[in-house]
Amino acid sequence: MVHVNIFDTTLRDGEQSPGVNLNQLEKLEIARQLEKFGVDIMEAGFPASSQGDFEAVRAIARSIKNSSVTGLARATKSDIDIAWDALKDAAEPRLHVFLATSPIHMKYKLFKTPEEVIQTSVDMVSYAKQRFPHIEWSAEDASRSDLDFLVKIITKVIDAGATVINLPDTVGYATPAEYGYMFRYIRENVPNIHKASLSCHCHDDLGLAVANTLAAIENGVTQVEGTINGIGERAGNASLEEVAVALNIRKDKFPYTTNLVLKEIKRTSDLVSRFTGMIVPGNKAVVGKNAFAHESGIHQDGVLKNTLTYEIITPEMVGIQSNDLVLGKHSGRHAFKDKIENMGFTLSAEKLQEAFTAFKQLTDRKKEVTDEDLFTILTDIQTAVADIKKYELVAFQVHYGSANLPTATVALNTPEGVRVETARTGSGSVEALMNTLEALIKEEIHLTDYKLNSVGQGRDALAEVHVKMTVDGTQVSGRGSAQDVLEASAKAFLNTVNRVLFNTKAVAQAQAELAQA
Repeated sequence: MVHVNIFDTTLRDGEQSPGVNLNQLEKLEIARQLEKFGVDIMEAGFPASSQGDFEAVRAIARSIKNSSVTGLARATKSDIDIAWDALKDAAEPRLHVFLATSPIHMKYKLFKTPEEVIQTSVDMVSYAKQRFPHIEWSAEDASRSDLDFLVKIITKVIDAGATVINLPDTVGYATPAEYGYMFRYIRENVPNIHKASLSCHCHDDLGLAVANTLAAIENGVTQVEGTINGIGERAGNASLEEVAVALNIRKDKFPYTTNLVLKEIKRTSDLVSRFTGMIVPGNKAVVGKNAFAHESGIHQDGVLKNTLTYEIITPEMVGIQSNDLVLGKHSGRHAFKDKIENMGFTLSAEKLQEAFTAFKQLTDRKKEVTDEDLFTILTDIQTAVADIKKYELVAFQVHYGSANLPTATVALNTPEGVRVETARTGSGSVEALMNTLEALIKEEIHLTDYKLNSVGQGRDALAEVHVKMTVDGTQVSGRGSAQDVLEASAKAFLNTVNRVLFNTKAVAQAQAELAQA
């Protein structure tokens, strides 16, 4: 059984999904869950891209102990220096440096000759080797590169110190046969390939990312790159949960092992979906809500007689429990604490009390509190923007009727500690509320997207709202949840604005630390 390392890039390539904007607390929470999931390497971000990304990568590097933390860098000394500053405190720091190798990228993007690309790659790997014990070099757009050129450049970067060679299908162009053949050709023609591991990184533009990944494994790849729920640029990346379950279910075809804990799949998927605002489609393999649903009478009859007739994956395998303990208004603190620990949350005494209070408030309005309800409460508390002066909702009221102009009245506490209130109208109740909030906030705001989802089922389900907006020119997203749709909308609006205040403070603190250093 050959071992395959799992390289998760949800926090880097996944966050490049249009509209996704994670703050440091959310990235840390996802990183901790990825560690529980058992990923071998997690790409925490692109440190040189922004001060915020640098701080998030540094925080993750200092917190994660059981997974190797890496950061992305362009083939420049400045990027590599910044990456080292962010990753030097990691238990096992590594660098991911890339440069394009396809003719179209070299000619039209890099304006470099093939010889210049080789020299730059060798120089930067050699430079990084002075600090990093592990260096992954990626040939961007490898699947559209000349194979003999790849052989030449890979040989030289391995000699320079690269320990992992990644050949990505950057634009999702390759077929499984083509992608697998590329790795076989490299293994057979690079004389020093035994000194490095081969890695694959597939995009899903043609819907072939997982198939291409499995083809790469069959042809000698021992590291797989992907994201949770398959999120990422354009159509996304290879979905790690799909790869993991495929390797497990089809051991007869794929005699490979990983360190992944499959029962953590559902929770990891839910966490990423909630923080990114990217809802998992119902028909998504492995983690979609319909993945284990059977409507056809023939299917239902077969499953009742023997689950293997129509279920090749059991819900329990990926962490969906059928015997959940349902909490209600009479549940005590001990049962609540035991429940959230079983769900994988570790809260401080202060946050535990906050969560229990929120739970009790919810039980006043709901007879039964589900795992989905608790998950919403707990993730909100774990990633709440704290220790900053922020906008706080005091009260709101909306007047709406089929014959009346929708009008909202809102009272807020500003970051300066001043209570303000006003009223505005809109073509609907949500717009009236948003117009009123915007009038009370001094920052310049432009709402670009609004999404409403229910948490769970039933008429008493929680409402969850995700919004995207620009705040003083900064693109940011936020979320809010409540049993009332309008309250959830107001919370999402303020959460988004407060994120900008939080990020501004974090950057200012980081700059002050650097100045003192």
